[in-house]
Amino acid sequence: MTAYSYQRTLAAPVHFKGVGVHSGKTAHLTIKPAPVNHGIKFVRTDLPGTPFVTGHFNRVVDTSLATVLGEEGCIVSTVEHVMAALSGLAIDNALIEVDTYELPILDGSAGPYTHAIQAAGVVTQERPRCYFVVVSPIEISDNGKKVGIYPADEYRITCTIEYSHPLIGEQSYSLNVTAERFEAEISQARTFGFLHEVEYLKKYGLAQGGSLENAVVIDSDGIVNKEGLRFADEFVRHKILDCIGDFSLLGMPIIGHVIAHKSGHAFNHAFLETFFKEKDAWETRTLIDAERADAAEPSRVAV
Repeated sequence: MTAYSYQRTLAAPVHFKGVGVHSGKTAHLTIKPAPVNHGIKFVRTDLPGTPFVTGHFNRVVDTSLATVLGEEGCIVSTVEHVMAALSGLAIDNALIEVDTYELPILDGSAGPYTHAIQAAGVVTQERPRCYFVVVSPIEISDNGKKVGIYPADEYRITCTIEYSHPLIGEQSYSLNVTAERFEAEISQARTFGFLHEVEYLKKYGLAQGGSLENAVVIDSDGIVNKEGLRFADEFVRHKILDCIGDFSLLGMPIIGHVIAHKSGHAFNHAFLETFFKEKDAWETRTLIDAERADAAEPSRVAV
């Protein structure tokens, strides 16, 4: 298993400027290092008093088009890609400053966030990293959708999607979530949508910042984007990216195997609520605790 025993944060701030995919408004965003046990927090620098909201599932106020967090009048929207980048790179503590309510979509993936954080560097902090360790299965299902989590010795996500469009069909992908594999296999997978859906959203004042620069667009004949796909199965890889972002809202990393079938932000959020209710199905543990327990066990000699 590849996991970290101690908490981590960025070595230096990183800055971004881009358009919000739904609002069309320009956003300036900075991710800053943060102290131990800080977690991930978003600060609205454009509001009086610079209010903040914690990156936690119990602060989710909407999942209809993106994951939206809200707390005491502070709203931040479309947080899943930056949350995926932080979780995928095993960043526990960060302060994210943004000057509007919607985060920039950038190129539609978590790639720009990931590359900038890696370039800035990551530092190990002095406090142990605490994990949710799954000890028995938790599952929810509804109308063909299913999400479950099962005991494992690593954090793994297996995702399956099904679309009637022949370009997509059924796709599956399984990933042991390490920083190296996340960066190489998942971080650059872009969000996608169908042309008729984009036109419908724009008609009703949404997707104002959406373009071929920040999404894969599909029509009846195939991919509208001239450059094509970054991966043959970019669609399911992006769904894994979304899962990593959504599951990071548990507030601590996971040791367990997530299996998602035809899920999305809303269903993932419903699963997180179920997860927290099923307290007998998981334990909170540090890897240091596990190492001490292993060392305390008497050695066995074969005779």
